[in-house]
Amino acid sequence: MRIRDSIHSDKLPKSYYADSLKYSDPFPRIEGNVKAEVCVIGGGYTGVASALALAERGVDVALVEQNQIGWGASGRNGGQIIGGFGPELSDFDAYEKTYGKHAAETMWQAGIECVDIVKQTIERHNIDCGLTWGYFDAAMNDREMQELASAEHALKALNYPHSQRLVSKADIKSVVGSDRYVGGLINDGWGHCHPLNLVRGQAVAAAGLGAKIFEDARVSNIEYDAEKVTVDMDWGRVSADKVIIATNAYIGPLVPKLEALMLPAGSYIIGTEPLTDEQVRDVLPGNHAVCDQRWALDYFRLSEDNRLLFGGVATYSGLHPRNVAAKMRPKMLKVFPQLENVRIDHEWGGYLAVSRNRIPQIGRLDERTYYAQAYSGHGLAASHMAARLIVEALEGNDERLRMIEAVEHKPFPGGPFFRVPLLATGMAIERAKELFRR
Repeated sequence: MRIRDSIHSDKLPKSYYADSLKYSDPFPRIEGNVKAEVCVIGGGYTGVASALALAERGVDVALVEQNQIGWGASGRNGGQIIGGFGPELSDFDAYEKTYGKHAAETMWQAGIECVDIVKQTIERHNIDCGLTWGYFDAAMNDREMQELASAEHALKALNYPHSQRLVSKADIKSVVGSDRYVGGLINDGWGHCHPLNLVRGQAVAAAGLGAKIFEDARVSNIEYDAEKVTVDMDWGRVSADKVIIATNAYIGPLVPKLEALMLPAGSYIIGTEPLTDEQVRDVLPGNHAVCDQRWALDYFRLSEDNRLLFGGVATYSGLHPRNVAAKMRPKMLKVFPQLENVRIDHEWGGYLAVSRNRIPQIGRLDERTYYAQAYSGHGLAASHMAARLIVEALEGNDERLRMIEAVEHKPFPGGPFFRVPLLATGMAIERAKELFRR
């Protein structure tokens, strides 16, 4: 689906990530007919991680991306590497309710494994993406602090393998230099990175192993016959035995059944000028990635060159802020008023895909067509797990894929014309409830 609006063009957005890109060499445009065992549609984390894993196994794989690798949410997000595969890791009851008692432990472990996949991939292929460990869930009131304390206790009881530490109000300034928070929970097993360098670095690694990676390859149709699947594009086509659809929020009308199951939600980020060493010590002395606990949360972290990258907002209307910096700067100053005189150098945004139940949608449309989408804002690590499940199934072991395929996903109500206003109304109600609880 070709999108052109105030924050989308056919090229990577003018973000901090694009300006600090280390894997900038373009991939070729597809010309003519290409044959492969597997064709991957979509050049984000799911697609690229799938192509890389297949190439590592010697599978003949071709990946087609309509714009540039990392053009969508994978190259626009906050860069937080967060575990969990659907429900929060601390809520094992939710895993049992979602996946059933038989599969709950397996899928809970997948929520840990997804972060390990990212770490191991970066190390194995020496991807330069500023990988940094340390994540902080920030509490804005005593109720949230109690919930985080309960989460920490629950994870310990579940033998969570990484260290955690509750931070009290007295010590909050050792993590976040803000009066907005009353404490929080540090998780040393989660962290952050440069998301665009991660996805494009993986694509370079996949190409080095023989994967055929194509940019400027917008898919117009998928055709099936008895022998092959044909993926048609403007400049050529790929004939393959299997296809993986990994387009997420940007699927458009290509597969109406999948498009109806998720909704694109807008999220936006600003990047400051580089902060001084003193400012860094004042705002984020531990270099953690931080998220608060609200429905439409704030998330922020430091870049490798000490810029504050501050994101948030959740729009479901399809309309972007007229001025992202004007929208986000006041939010940043509520957290860090001491940065009032700091310049904003970058602003960007894009769509992530949300499912009704907030569970990733991963499975098969038929024996030749696999898909993964709708990570609901927690896609960096979860998408790598989705790729692993699909590749396992392609190798003949679909046990774990069947576990998540068993989850029922319902389309958003209202159809293509009314689901956006209906969801926007629902989100407004949820935010009102949140304000009332505070």
